[in-house]
Amino acid sequence: MMHSLDFNTFIREQLNAAQQEAVLHRDGPILVIAGAGSGKTRVITARITHLMLNHYVPSQSIVALTFTNKAANEMKERITRFLGTTRIPLPFIGTFHAYCLRLLRQYDNSLDTPHFTILDGDDQIKLVNALLQRTSMHKTIAARAALYTISQVKNQLIDATQVRTLFTHPSIEQLYFQYEKEKKASKCFDFDDLMLEVLRLFKTNSIFQQTHQNNITHILVDEYQDTNVVQHELLRHMVLGKDLMASENQINSSVCAVGDEDQSIYSWRGATIANIANFKKDFSNTKVIKIEQNYRSVQPILELANTIIKYNVDRTPKKLWSNRLGVDRVRILTCLSEYQEGDSIAQCIKIAWSTEKCSSIAVLYRTHIQSRAIEESLIKHSIPYIIIGGIQFYERKEIKDLFAYLRLVVNPFDRVSFFRIVNTPIRGLGEKCEDLIRSYWDEQPFLSFRQIINALISSNTLKPTKKAALEQLLSCFNDVAFTTAPSVALNIFIKKTRYTDYLKHTYEAQEAQERIDNIHELLDATRHFEENGINTIELLLHEIALMQDKAHKQDNNHRAVFLMTLHAAKGLEFDTVILAGLEEGILPSGRALNSSESIEEERRLLYVGITRAKEHLLITHSKYRYTYGKMVDQTGSRFLDEIPSYMASRHDNATHNHVQLNSFFAQWFNITQQHNSVTTFGSANTLPFRTAPQPDSARAANSKETAWRIHQPVRHAQYGIGTIKNTEIKSDDTYITVSFKTGTKKISARFLERV
Repeated sequence: MMHSLDFNTFIREQLNAAQQEAVLHRDGPILVIAGAGSGKTRVITARITHLMLNHYVPSQSIVALTFTNKAANEMKERITRFLGTTRIPLPFIGTFHAYCLRLLRQYDNSLDTPHFTILDGDDQIKLVNALLQRTSMHKTIAARAALYTISQVKNQLIDATQVRTLFTHPSIEQLYFQYEKEKKASKCFDFDDLMLEVLRLFKTNSIFQQTHQNNITHILVDEYQDTNVVQHELLRHMVLGKDLMASENQINSSVCAVGDEDQSIYSWRGATIANIANFKKDFSNTKVIKIEQNYRSVQPILELANTIIKYNVDRTPKKLWSNRLGVDRVRILTCLSEYQEGDSIAQCIKIAWSTEKCSSIAVLYRTHIQSRAIEESLIKHSIPYIIIGGIQFYERKEIKDLFAYLRLVVNPFDRVSFFRIVNTPIRGLGEKCEDLIRSYWDEQPFLSFRQIINALISSNTLKPTKKAALEQLLSCFNDVAFTTAPSVALNIFIKKTRYTDYLKHTYEAQEAQERIDNIHELLDATRHFEENGINTIELLLHEIALMQDKAHKQDNNHRAVFLMTLHAAKGLEFDTVILAGLEEGILPSGRALNSSESIEEERRLLYVGITRAKEHLLITHSKYRYTYGKMVDQTGSRFLDEIPSYMASRHDNATHNHVQLNSFFAQWFNITQQHNSVTTFGSANTLPFRTAPQPDSARAANSKETAWRIHQPVRHAQYGIGTIKNTEIKSDDTYITVSFKTGTKKISARFLERV
């Protein structure tokens, strides 16, 4: 049991000076600018406990608002540990939506829509789909995309009269009013309505407003940089009541916001970084406390983070620092292509794991499409991995859909693949039609899918629209044969099924674009496989199946590398972090290049990635990436130019061989020897692995075969720099297949030089 005396000892001995100041502040508005890894959860939970134990504030008078249930549960657990076995009840700690729902339930009689029900995500989709079908807008507007736009508008809306000016598409505006009318008739609220209805009560119901202000005397908000316009407006009304221009003396409760502009990365969700600046304006004489001591990272990593983020203008200046010192903790690696980047990452991980000091490793990237080449390298090197906030590349829906078409080319009796694509993209073939096909197939199990469909078309059991849809499905396979190159076959299916249009009409714009990008990445991967001899549909399917099988069979008892986007990494920490793909158009994203505000958010995203690292940070980028089957020049990210040379050593891996790269990483992790797999750094022994003695003839053959390596960069006098795709040793010469920017060539080794 922790008494107030014990808790006060904790405050004195376990909190630094800035943390203590934030915890002990009594009344009035306080803004805590808590840098990455500075212990903000400890501060906010200690402050709540301090109010209850030392100032005897009733728990029912305290409200703590968070953005996720996970964060709320963590705060509850910490406060429970602080309180020990005392019988003091916990205050409300939960999300904005949960708190607003609680208020609406308490004051149900004050609502225009009493005894309401809540629409969840699926309910919303069904309602909007019905409205789209009713108005024949379903062909041009996707339900998810429409709901995303409606939600964005509602989360910016303060005055209902402004709604028409916030829609850029007249059809979405029309849909919005129909959607709101249908909800009202059904006495339903969606999640956005929960906050808007409470805000409306604060504005229009003086009894509700006064009661809340009398009952709730202390409000705390976590992650304030992630709040939207409605949430900030709600907080103003909760604290200031009817007089929104209240002076310091009129604020009879304490309001505490904890946040960090440098970690504001969710503008696409409606979050606005301006709320932190507005907090200081809207709550007079706000006390600002900056918590800058970091307990996560070594100092060199923090120095890099500070240097990068200072280029942002829209922020409260601060400087993270740590008592944890170190040298040579940040390195920047230039690779020739995304394939060499993936292999370099795999080598780094294997060597990092050889030291007991490095137990957790994460590979962070800007977009999910970057994971494909990295995943393939990890699988090749037998490195287990877990994707956080996403799924493995070849397990993604759009990839599996297109592979199902390919499988039917190889195996026309594959029922699983057939029923995956029979109504994907949507062709108006519902469950009854699928059941009819299934019953036909059960009766004639030795017929192919083509024969079954033709039999159905010839029968009189289908309506003309269903027949036409099935004929269209069959026509997709007309120009694809067993011998068609996989990339050609995929392009045919994508075009004939209008698969990208299907994605645009099915998903919200950003998600649709991500899925389309995945398809482009699949096409590039397929061309890469073809250049390496996997040039038939069957061989491709077998190769992917083997890779997937190897990935699935990884021993779950062993440690694994974490793969995730930079957005998914927020709030996490790892011993070693690898930031992949720091190139213009990737980080910063190509969609951000025309806006200074967007560039600042991309820089904040990089800052979040950097501050995830505790001990080591590796930054990688490539000179070329494969796009539409060709090597395309990549320019290093502008953010790389913001890193002084003394903060991070830079190395060009395009000129490194396997042994040199192993030594490079071994020296970085301060490993003098890694058993039999990594050579001693600087040792005369240059073999990466110890092998048994071989006859002279075998050694000669091996040296001839390994003189040229797959993915090795080479230069040709006419074609420039390229990467090796295949080698073919003949009695008279060695012939190298090289992928250049201008295409793939097979050239005698005599005309190539290593880069």
